[in-house]
Amino acid sequence: MALPHAAEGRLDARPVPAPAAAPYPPGTRTLELGPHAQAQLVVPEGRPRPRPLLVFFHGAGGTAAQSVGLVGEPATARDALVLAPSSVAATWDLVAGGLGRDVAVLDAALEQVFARQAVTGVAFGGFSDGASYALSLGLANGDLAEAVLAFSPGFAVPPRRVGRPRIWISHGTDDRVLPVARCGRRLAHELDTGGYDVTYEEFDGGHVVRPGDVAAALTLWLGAYG
Repeated sequence: MALPHAAEGRLDARPVPAPAAAPYPPGTRTLELGPHAQAQLVVPEGRPRPRPLLVFFHGAGGTAAQSVGLVGEPATARDALVLAPSSVAATWDLVAGGLGRDVAVLDAALEQVFARQAVTGVAFGGFSDGASYALSLGLANGDLAEAVLAFSPGFAVPPRRVGRPRIWISHGTDDRVLPVARCGRRLAHELDTGGYDVTYEEFDGGHVVRPGDVAAALTLWLGAYG
């Protein structure tokens, strides 16, 4: 699976006003994306209607199911869809050597979702390596992602910058995996200085995602939807 813009981190899939295919029913399902490619989609309960979509990237060695376990319930409780891809290798292509395969898989997953679900807005989110990936792809696709929700990120290296998504970053002051001073704190300062709308939260703790931070990040993003 390859796309012309994958190596540049650019995503081609876009929501459409009136998807032609029938919407997915409520619940969690695995999308069919071909060998070695997987993503899970969570649709809230209730009648089909236009909804915001959170794309969430797991940490190194993680899975789509872990992402769903982390953000699926709080996001769907706010009537948001959740798309949770799995990295093809142990971590995301950007961390493992260069953008390409995982970007193409994500684009294919988004195409499937947009073909059946009316989507009102998109946010990227992630934890650890997944947070670094969300920031990197979000900054490169700010014409698609209106917000990036990054929990304990290590870095952001977008090949290019497009648009101005809102940024949420949280990081533990006792993080021994990705130390706060050279990771979350530095990133928040650099992005704020670069003109992005940044919300930054430090907490007493390690390399974890706290439920309260998930709720606060979702509120920051979904506040625009009432």
